[in-house]
Amino acid sequence: MIETSAEKERFVLAAVVNSVSGEAEVNLKELALLIETGGNEAVAELIQKREAAHPGHYLGKGKLEELKALIERTGADAVVTDDELSASQRAAMEKALDVAVLDRTLIILDIFAKRASTAEGKAQVELAQYRHRLSHLIGLGASLSRLGGGIGARGPGESKLETDRRHIRTRIAQLNSELKDIASRRELLRENRNKTGLPVVSMVGYTNAGKSTLMNSLTGAGVLAEDKLFATLDTTTRAVSLPGGGKALFIDTVGFIRKLPHHLIQAFRATLDELRYSDILLHVVDAANPDCGDQMKVVYETLDILGCKGKPIITAFNKTDLPVSFTPPDSVARAGINISALTGGNKDALLSQIEKITRDLRKKNTLFIPYTEGRWVKLIHDRCEISHEEHTPEGAVIEAYLDDELAGRLKAYVVDH
Repeated sequence: MIETSAEKERFVLAAVVNSVSGEAEVNLKELALLIETGGNEAVAELIQKREAAHPGHYLGKGKLEELKALIERTGADAVVTDDELSASQRAAMEKALDVAVLDRTLIILDIFAKRASTAEGKAQVELAQYRHRLSHLIGLGASLSRLGGGIGARGPGESKLETDRRHIRTRIAQLNSELKDIASRRELLRENRNKTGLPVVSMVGYTNAGKSTLMNSLTGAGVLAEDKLFATLDTTTRAVSLPGGGKALFIDTVGFIRKLPHHLIQAFRATLDELRYSDILLHVVDAANPDCGDQMKVVYETLDILGCKGKPIITAFNKTDLPVSFTPPDSVARAGINISALTGGNKDALLSQIEKITRDLRKKNTLFIPYTEGRWVKLIHDRCEISHEEHTPEGAVIEAYLDDELAGRLKAYVVDH
């Protein structure tokens, strides 16, 4: 049997920028990477400098004619804008250009639809897609019908020609109900996790910064790690042993990106809420990327939106096995450490810094545990950093850093120094 692969769509990229900075070039470079991640190809780009996007057709009329000529010259199948378009803007551009017109939001939604593998991930992406469709219902059908089963049609798989508002709202209600159940299950898992008393470290960062590679390096978790944007969407939780003998739970979360669609943030709220309940945020930065300073800014802005302001943060400047010109200052983080997730370089220093902050979140106690209560000794060894331990004829004297929950359970065994 002969296997055939889907033919790549060829896209022309378009952006409107109101300054002379290189922001548009950086954004379009990233947009091209998003398109490549989706299995397609960016063949040309066009940038217009103007105060704001044209309310009717995004680009000015002159630039629209220039874009049409560029499409004919390159044989492109479609146009992708760096900004989200209204339904009327998209319809007007398609009428003028006679090709499909998409935007950055649809490209990101399409990648998420490809990457989602769990029931939770698929439901979250489908909800984001339907919410986006509902807000852009008028004129969307023409875009999707031109591209057939391509970008924007993956996931729910229905174009504007086959659905109406009632169907979309009904499906949104169903998905909200499913995700509400998922959120309840996450809450139970979180409660069970809290009972262990282990500190929780959530890994955050710009997409493709190396979070999954770092998780694999620390835990051997076997998380998919590729040099692609949004290589994995699924949350992974693993226990990591710290240098002092205690443990911490590490959680890998979905990466951030410029102009992350607000529908995705809303749909992934249950997953992203893990960040708010973490003890420490481990901010992984691609230090080899010359644009890493701006990427850090995007991450911090997104964390503020998610209500994570004030959380202790450690910044891990990753990929230092590659040429790094400099690491930008980070006034938000409590500490910054250069690491290489790929080679394991400076991994122990990172874990030591994490342990130091978890120690600050706990209180040092001296306990006397009789040998008849040996179960408590095992629990302390499993959950705590121990600074000193000695054995007497009657029992064990242990100095350890305890969280409030465990300190309450062991209150009867606390002794003066």
